[in-house]
This record gives sequence, structure tokens and C-alpha cells, in this order.
Amino acid sequence: MKVLKEWNWFEKSWLVIFTVINIIVFFYSKDSVLGLIASLTGMLSVILVAKGKISNYYFGIINVVLYGFISYQSKYYGEAMLNLGYFLPMQLIGLVVWSKNQVNVDEKTEVKAERMKKKQIILWSIVAIAGILIYGIILKKIGNVLPFADAFTNVLSIIAMILMVKRYIEQWAVWILIDIVSIYMWFFIKSNYNITIMWTAYLINAIYGLINWIILYKKEREECNKGLL
Repeated sequence: MKVLKEWNWFEKSWLVIFTVINIIVFFYSKDSVLGLIASLTGMLSVILVAKGKISNYYFGIINVVLYGFISYQSKYYGEAMLNLGYFLPMQLIGLVVWSKNQVNVDEKTEVKAERMKKKQIILWSIVAIAGILIYGIILKKIGNVLPFADAFTNVLSIIAMILMVKRYIEQWAVWILIDIVSIYMWFFIKSNYNITIMWTAYLINAIYGLINWIILYKKEREECNKGLL
């Protein structure tokens, strides 16, 4: 199949390994079916983002709905509100924006990657710090289990999603931070192994996504300089 030909050995191996691990953990730990589906669709979504493929949004929609529901049940209210109230509509917006910014490089259709300016990075950093402090206080007052950790992942996720829709490479550095804190929340506090595996897969994928998008950006600029884009 043409689609599979565009996947390299790392992407195929990554997906197969974490899918098998997810299924084994599902039967061993007796986690919910919703947790398994959320993990699998989440992994498909993020690896497609790393590849710059617009199809990531189809799996992303399923993932955010299920993950939001699971978070609500676990009393991670910030995560629930973030996914159902923000990520869900942003998936639809991203689908439209990415569809208008596709390029063909090496006979592959990918999203056109962009870089942030230093002023943008400084501004978003200030917004992130202020947002985490304010939202953490709010979550603490409504009985959140880990208010500031939840606020950290929530605020940075909002920023990372905006950067993702805008097609900025720097989104990946933000996702890496989010993934590390999320692994702590779900493994050490809630012991939800399927969701922990999902976030571990996200972390590995975010590192790969950062590397791959830098490569995409360089290739696209080379093509642009040659007048091919």
C-alpha cells in the first residue's frame, strides 16, 4: 500500500511495539476498554503529526473524547476540561488549517513546517508561567488531585496545540515537557498503565517529531529555494 510505503522502519516498529505492549498490559492489568482505545488512537494520532500528515486529526478526535472522559472519572478535571472543551474543537480547526498548508516533498504530501521567532518564544513562556500559577490555584480550590501538575500539562497543552495548528517546530519541545509530567501523573499517582504507556509513547514520538520536523523544515526550504514549492 502507498500509505505504508511512506512509513520508515522506526515508525512501523514504534507503532507495532507500543500496540503490542498496550494490548498485553490491557489484559494483565484489566484496564478499561476505553483506556486501551484512547491509548491506541492517541499513538496513531501523534505519530501522524510527527510525519506531518493531516490524517492525524481523524484519530485525534477519537482520542481526546475518550481521554477527556477517562480524566473526568479519575478526577483530573483540568485534563477533562482541556480535552473536551479545547482539544476537540482545535482538532477540527487544525484539520481545516493544515488542509490549506500542504506541500509535496520527495513525492510525499506533508504539512509546511514553520519556525518561531525569539520574541514569540519569550512571550509564550511568560504566558505559560502566569497561566500555570493561576490555573493551579483554581484547580486546588475545586479539589484536584494534583492541581499544579495538572495545570502545568493543561496550560502547556493549550499553547502546544496552538503551535501545532500554526505548524511551528517548537511545539515539540513543549510536548516533551507535557509528556514527562503526564507520565508522573498517571503512573506514580493513578497507576493507570494503559494511559501511562500512551504518554510514554507520546514522549518517544515527541522526540522523534522534533527531529523529523527539523528535517522536514530544511527539505521544504531547500525545495522553496529551488523554486519547486
